[in-house]
Amino acid sequence: MEDTKHIHISDYNYPLPEERIAKFPLPVRDQSKLLVYRNGNINETRFTSLPDYIEPGMLMVFNNTKVIQARLHFRKETGALIEIFCLEPIQPNDYALNFQQTGHVAWLCMIGNLKKWKEGVLSRQMTVKGQNVILTASRGEARGTSHWIDFKWNNPNVTFADILEVFGELPIPPYLNRETQESDKVTYQTVYSKVKGSVAAPTAGLHFTQRVLDALKAKGVDLEEVTLHVGAGTFKPVKSEEISGHEMHTEYISVSRHTIGQLIAHQGKAIAVGTTSVRTLESLYYIGVTLHQHPDANDADLHVKQWQPYETHPTLTPVEALQCILDYMDRHGLEALHTSTQIIIAPGYEYKIVKRMVTNFHQPQSTLLLLVSAFVKGDWHRIYDYALSHDFRFLSYGDSSLLINE
Repeated sequence: MEDTKHIHISDYNYPLPEERIAKFPLPVRDQSKLLVYRNGNINETRFTSLPDYIEPGMLMVFNNTKVIQARLHFRKETGALIEIFCLEPIQPNDYALNFQQTGHVAWLCMIGNLKKWKEGVLSRQMTVKGQNVILTASRGEARGTSHWIDFKWNNPNVTFADILEVFGELPIPPYLNRETQESDKVTYQTVYSKVKGSVAAPTAGLHFTQRVLDALKAKGVDLEEVTLHVGAGTFKPVKSEEISGHEMHTEYISVSRHTIGQLIAHQGKAIAVGTTSVRTLESLYYIGVTLHQHPDANDADLHVKQWQPYETHPTLTPVEALQCILDYMDRHGLEALHTSTQIIIAPGYEYKIVKRMVTNFHQPQSTLLLLVSAFVKGDWHRIYDYALSHDFRFLSYGDSSLLINE
């Protein structure tokens, strides 16, 4: 583990010209380019050809999270514009329950133009479902760089989900350097998004269309879904020289009993669509290890800590670890496992469940690039050099890659 903790993030830098960052998606999302990396060999095709590289009977796992319109703007009486960016729910702390509330919720938020909001309550009038609503925001304690924010509104027929839908703005990535547009409400969601909660899209999934999904099913590929709500921390740059100084943000995951069963039926092997699915699937292995050692573990014990994979040397197979989760769910009558993870996947990590991954091209010096490097055994330079020299588009709205390492 010491080697992993002492990785210098500067070793994971590469030149990314501004013009290579895709500011907008292609008109047809599955027409993006697809780089295929198979055990050191690189070629390219169109994303519509993805099913050609997946064998019948394989299991492909998607993240079905849905991006919420998490940015709220208030104007003070002085004229100052304050942005409140909702990060994660506090009261209630369950996403679905929070969105259903009528009258009051609390969220952990980042605040833009904080220096202009020293005190007082922010207020905004709006029309929701044809009814007048006054929404107020009051600031509570600071938690790191974020703040506790209480939202209150005066109409019992209006939920917080309704307010975000009308009043909120979709938070597109900061590196796009542009304002959110109406079209982003459609193009910055996957076609299979279902469960509200993310403040960033699981962008590897943006390339999928119904015809690609249908082609995968027709080929006999099994499709399953997990939920990981992507936090703003996904854009958090690594500022420490060594990654030991970088704290991963906590992400909330949900996996159904059926999906665990499917993973076991596929010998604990899966193709992950996106780095969020990778982190969810790999976290499951360590949750299973915890339950093997402590069958009566509580919810807090199941949280996967950042360095847990490097500090333990479990001998369980992936199927055995997954079976421990299934047994735990059966004992507690659970249809879904709800927990959280801070896992960091970097060179030195040994993948347990993910055998292939679909992923975009990531920012220089990011934890996502570390995750990719760990998967391709350090060969990321050749992949990215190829993409840069063959006109691939980068980052959230950019092109795709299929990485095969088995």
